[in-house]
Amino acid sequence: MVPRLVLGCGDVGARLVEAVESTTCLVDDPETVERLRAGGIAAQRGDPTDQSTIASFDPPRSVLVAGDRTDRNVQSAEAAREAFPAARLTVYIGGNPTADARRRLDAVANDVVEPTRAIANWVLDRAASPEAETARRLRNVLTSIDGPLAVVTHDNPDPDAIASAVALVGLAESVGLEADACYYGEISHQENRAMVNLLDLDLVTLEASSDIDAYEAIALVDHSRPGINDGLPADADVDIVIDHHPPRGPVAGRFVDIRTIAGATSTVLTEYVERFQTGFDRKTATALLYGIRIDTNDFTRETTALDFRAAATLRPYVDRAMLERIEQPTIDAETFETIARAIKGRSTYDDVVVASAGRIASRDALPQAADRLLSMDGIRTTLVYGFMAEMVYLSARSRDRELDLGEVIRDAFEPIGSAGGHSDMAGAQLEIGVLGRVDDGDVHADAIVEAVEEVVEKRFIEAVESQPGTPVGSYTRESEVLFEADGV
Repeated sequence: MVPRLVLGCGDVGARLVEAVESTTCLVDDPETVERLRAGGIAAQRGDPTDQSTIASFDPPRSVLVAGDRTDRNVQSAEAAREAFPAARLTVYIGGNPTADARRRLDAVANDVVEPTRAIANWVLDRAASPEAETARRLRNVLTSIDGPLAVVTHDNPDPDAIASAVALVGLAESVGLEADACYYGEISHQENRAMVNLLDLDLVTLEASSDIDAYEAIALVDHSRPGINDGLPADADVDIVIDHHPPRGPVAGRFVDIRTIAGATSTVLTEYVERFQTGFDRKTATALLYGIRIDTNDFTRETTALDFRAAATLRPYVDRAMLERIEQPTIDAETFETIARAIKGRSTYDDVVVASAGRIASRDALPQAADRLLSMDGIRTTLVYGFMAEMVYLSARSRDRELDLGEVIRDAFEPIGSAGGHSDMAGAQLEIGVLGRVDDGDVHADAIVEAVEEVVEKRFIEAVESQPGTPVGSYTRESEVLFEADGV
């Protein structure tokens, strides 16, 4: 058996065969054959893309394709795999790789060596900065995963979660790992739908908890714990977590990067794409910049130097015309109606507004209503909520620097549901549970809605009052006593 067969011998191949013993080369250039032989290397003249010529050799343990031209290296690799199905096949991709060439080589080769990737890996392995070390660890985890990776966003993902998932899928694919950007729920906000549709982003909708069984590994982006604001089983094993929200509990994973200093998870993924040196394609760059802008409210909310740097990095690659189209989608009538119901159904407590939007068809209008109410004169904090089937969805906003809205929401609703967020932006979702469904046509629905509204309002105001430095009883409903009935 021949220990090693080399097909083609360009600049890369020449360096390799000089350094490796027990090598036989098949080369079509007579001058190269003579030079190799003069150096004591077994070389034979012939076409390294011709299967019959390749098959004339004794079966080797390994085959190295090392010509300079991508198209001929692809042909050589396919012919070698046909001739020697048991051999380990390593292919240098050449100087002009295309998507089709990569796809064909991935189908037949055990290893594909690409110059840009090899240099990036070399730099990452040797860089000394903490950020570079973190990128190296992420790359090592990705390369160690055997099988498809599910990159899971939180339920009903926003632009930051969607962009982060798409970017992490790109990083996984750059190291040869198959991956999908996955989510539970629906993408119903008009701007979010526009982002996915106009950029033609590849997303996979998961329906049941068991859908995740099709994947060998799980990554979470823009949230950090399975089973909390996603459809995964709470005991699911998670390999990778990348988030910017402060966690409320232990976070497990082989690789965990919770960058609370960043204003968006898209900021963190931008850094990884830059350090992996995979390059920014236009749709991923546009999605990442939009994710940063949305989560930082156009760089006015919890923004740090990291976010500005990420935006500057992305700017040359962004499709600005597409970004403008995403930012100006049509708004359906239901969204306007939800905002109108919230404005009409508001209750005011000093500088806090709590508003019920009643029954809603989509939860995505709630943050828009919360933002709109926050623009009222004298209002510094808002909470808007609505009902869908057995669930209550809540969205809160604040511009009160003395108030940590994320803590308020968690204190108020985490004991009875899922809650979290930042100091100025937070949300929650609660199961109505024993109170029953809230459906049109149910004779008890109105009473159930009223009971839940009382619980939500009472818990939120009490949590606001519990913040340090806030006198108990300082928030009183305009012209009314706050509540007389006990809550849940």
